[in-house]
Amino acid sequence: MRFSDEAWQRTKALRAAIDHLPFNRELAAGTLSPERFRFYILQDAIYLGQYSRVLSLASAKAPDAASLQAFGQSALGAIAVEQRLHAHYLAEFGVEPAAIAGAEPTPDCLAYTSFLLATAHQDPWPVLVAALLPCFWIYWEVAQAIVRKAAPRNRYQAWIDTYADPAFGEAVRRVIDIADSAATADLRDPMLTAFIRSTQYEYLFWEGAYSQRAWPKFD
Repeated sequence: MRFSDEAWQRTKALRAAIDHLPFNRELAAGTLSPERFRFYILQDAIYLGQYSRVLSLASAKAPDAASLQAFGQSALGAIAVEQRLHAHYLAEFGVEPAAIAGAEPTPDCLAYTSFLLATAHQDPWPVLVAALLPCFWIYWEVAQAIVRKAAPRNRYQAWIDTYADPAFGEAVRRVIDIADSAATADLRDPMLTAFIRSTQYEYLFWEGAYSQRAWPKFD
């Protein structure tokens, strides 16, 4: 069994839970509150800044030219598309660039990015690839599910179109192929652990955005 097949199978229940999160169900229906989406898109912009750094580290550590190019161009090209999406919605919701720079990551955002950065610095390259894969693959699959049931004239259509775009799907498939090629017998278990952990963080990121989970304050 390929690594990607086993990773996908091992996260079946978790991915089903992601599909059924109120955030994703309401986004598909176009009924997600602007406040919740604004919270999400601001945190996603913070996440993206760190994620792009991890992608750069993955590119630098790649063992061959093809993998270097995949992460250096295809992956970062997808990031550029996301940045345009963020700019669109942040402007729509009146979020100034200065507010993004001064915004604090939530516990979920900080935990996820810290995990990815730690993996990039401390673990073998194949484990890093496995940790990066869910952010690509799960967004693609969630968008495909949403496309099939999205309400017409959905105010979040730009988000749906970005992640359902076939070009994004091609980037996803390239990273899946790299992960499968990188999987070795001695690293398969830690790769699976990293894939599952990132999938859990994907769940927490969306669930936390819906509940607008922030740091506890006692003043």
